[in-house]
Amino acid sequence: MSRVTIDVDRAAAALRAGGVVAFATETVYGLGAQAHDVSALARVFAIKGRPTDHPLIVHLADRNELAAWTSGPVAPAAAALAEACWPGPLTLLVPRAAHVPDAVTGGRATVGVRVPGHAQALALLAAVGDGVAAPSANRFGRVSPTTAQHVLDDLGDDVDMILDGGPCTVGIESTIVDTTVEPPEVLRHGGIPAAQLEAVLGHAVRWVAEGPVRAPGMLAAHYAPSCRVELVATSAEADALSSSERRRGKRVAVHDPGSDVAHFARGLYAALRAADDAGLDVIVVVTPDDDALGTAINDRLRRAAHRLSG
Repeated sequence: MSRVTIDVDRAAAALRAGGVVAFATETVYGLGAQAHDVSALARVFAIKGRPTDHPLIVHLADRNELAAWTSGPVAPAAAALAEACWPGPLTLLVPRAAHVPDAVTGGRATVGVRVPGHAQALALLAAVGDGVAAPSANRFGRVSPTTAQHVLDDLGDDVDMILDGGPCTVGIESTIVDTTVEPPEVLRHGGIPAAQLEAVLGHAVRWVAEGPVRAPGMLAAHYAPSCRVELVATSAEADALSSSERRRGKRVAVHDPGSDVAHFARGLYAALRAADDAGLDVIVVVTPDDDALGTAINDRLRRAAHRLSG
């Protein structure tokens, strides 16, 4: 049978049987295993080439399941954010319940959980009847997948099944908020902008860009294609740099957000992948304004560029 399917029940059965299944969310495709199946979780790390101390995010079918994954009462900030933003591209870091395996948390006292804003993913999670731990469905450190074909290109026969949910509608990973500290801290910018978090909480949130890795996406180098990524502030700078690179014999593409930042986010990872597929040497990217969704995009771009220059 085909490795790619749209059959949710078939994918859920594979997960319940200990398989590793890639599935769509609104952000990117995840590489999922049942969150209590330590053997399946070990395969996720092996397939990705991901360090085993790097934590995973547990995907839940309903926000009412949050309490079952948290030790003690759910913190008011976590409850408020879950109520306002789930289903959606927000991951909450909470104190882990005793049943959460170390393989999910990397041995940490916290666990990241979210309810994805994707109807097929929610149906899958409900059919599995357990949390599904899933990083992005790509090799560690590389460009995240936003279509089933991206997963197939990256992971091929290593994954048991790919549940095709179409192109991801957000296109970059979830925002991660640590609710175990006061005030809560943003550990990764993503599909929920800081202003929305602050409106829910009634106060400012701090972004922790450096320090110990508490959650996915905090490494300085990440989300990187094989070609060199050059970041510029304006279209004029992009034209000048691309012309200069071409005079040096380099194969170059330019990616410019224009006025539609949401469209740019949806296509960002596909553009980085296309540059590699075309055998380009350089992709010149015009960075959007550093606010709202643009903040998350620029974070990904800086990490993509860092890998090849650092």
